[in-house]
Amino acid sequence: MQRLGLSQNLQQKLSPQQIQFIKLLQVPTAELENRIEEEMEINPALEEGPTEETEGNEDDNTAEETEPPETTEPENEVDIKDYLGDEDYGSYKSQNEGDEDEHELPIPTSSSLHENLTTQLGFLGLDERKYAIGKQLVGSIESDGYIRRDLEAIVNDLAFSQNIETPLEEVEQILKKIQGFDPPGIAARNLQECLLLQLDRMDDGQHVDVIVAKRIIHECYEEFTKKHFAKILKKLDLDDEEYIKDAIDLIIKLNPKPGGEITSGMVKNHYMIPDFILTNNNSKLDLSLNSRNAPELRISRSYTEMFKAYDKSDKKDKKLKEAVSFVKQKLDSAKWFIDAIKQRQHTLMRTMQAIIDFQYDYFLEGDETKLRPMILKDIAERINMDISTVSRVASSKSIQTDFGIFPLKYFFSEGISTDSGEEVSSREVKQIIKELIEGEDKNKPYSDEKIEEILNQKGYNIARRTVAKYREQLNIPVARLRKEM
Repeated sequence: MQRLGLSQNLQQKLSPQQIQFIKLLQVPTAELENRIEEEMEINPALEEGPTEETEGNEDDNTAEETEPPETTEPENEVDIKDYLGDEDYGSYKSQNEGDEDEHELPIPTSSSLHENLTTQLGFLGLDERKYAIGKQLVGSIESDGYIRRDLEAIVNDLAFSQNIETPLEEVEQILKKIQGFDPPGIAARNLQECLLLQLDRMDDGQHVDVIVAKRIIHECYEEFTKKHFAKILKKLDLDDEEYIKDAIDLIIKLNPKPGGEITSGMVKNHYMIPDFILTNNNSKLDLSLNSRNAPELRISRSYTEMFKAYDKSDKKDKKLKEAVSFVKQKLDSAKWFIDAIKQRQHTLMRTMQAIIDFQYDYFLEGDETKLRPMILKDIAERINMDISTVSRVASSKSIQTDFGIFPLKYFFSEGISTDSGEEVSSREVKQIIKELIEGEDKNKPYSDEKIEEILNQKGYNIARRTVAKYREQLNIPVARLRKEM
């Protein structure tokens, strides 16, 4: 039996405008221009450029602290006063605006890896059938330069997708031709083959180091990967480490990811475009927004003129009201978008300034050991904003400093306690681990247990598993693989 009843609960829902603002906040500088262009395409009431009243007086229109954009739904009735008068919705620029092109970094373009290889394939003079097989092989090469798909599967692909029946041997023959392309090592099926392909390019029969290196990779590959040098000497029937030392040095200099030699990797090589610029003027840190974060936007004059005409007109017919309702909707949207851009600037600056204040000693010199432990909550409490807002800023923005460009998330780290009861940044501990490993005896590299012991002696309370985690984050291999002759 069903029963009816009343229940009361409290739910928090975001309005469409609030959702749009959150998305706008996440947009990095490099994509902001595209987002603005999209908005102007769908909303003719929004224009780019200064108004006549403010043109030439940009300094008077600095980005002030504003309340978050209005999120209420538009009224049904048209209020002319909302859109006429001296409201500050015309043109504006950030108070931190600089030269428009001063901090913009280039985004060069070049051919992709597959385009480069396809061009070389055309130089082989293959017939139509073999060229199609070659194209299938080139298309199977991954961005790092390897073919990991089984050749038998490629034979099946050719049969089903292109109706080309071919024996495995023919595919292997064409693959050998592709493996002769630049960059050396391309189209290898594993690392061992990749290294051998590169050594083959160097082998003219005269260089002993190359000959020995090829024997090491071909006959002692497993021993080489585990750095069992004594076993390599025994297997190659050599009695002096000097015979293989130069050969191993040569192997280490080979490229394990030949696909990365093509400039673009895939299509474009994107340089990081900073959202903030930080300069150190005689120990005074000056923060500014990248000028691309401060576009000039205004309400369309022609749309406001429509309201003037409506205000003076005696005609209040249905069609005119519908037209004016449409215009008002566009004006509401344009007005909100301009406010949202201003609020975006304000939120970005408040968040970044709080990070700088928290990590002031680090930003003065760029000394990584001076980074303090900092989590999202620390910044959220300082600026009285939600942690999710800080997270959205930190996860997608970067800052240009005198010592490099860094993503904001770089400055957030967990804390490690010391014997004195203080908390230090995990970055400080990572830097010490890195320095320890750089200065270790490569004949007897430090184990994670030994590093743990040294750090404990220095007063850092850290466990071996944490040492291992930090070492892996630094892309440093285990002690056994760091051993050198």
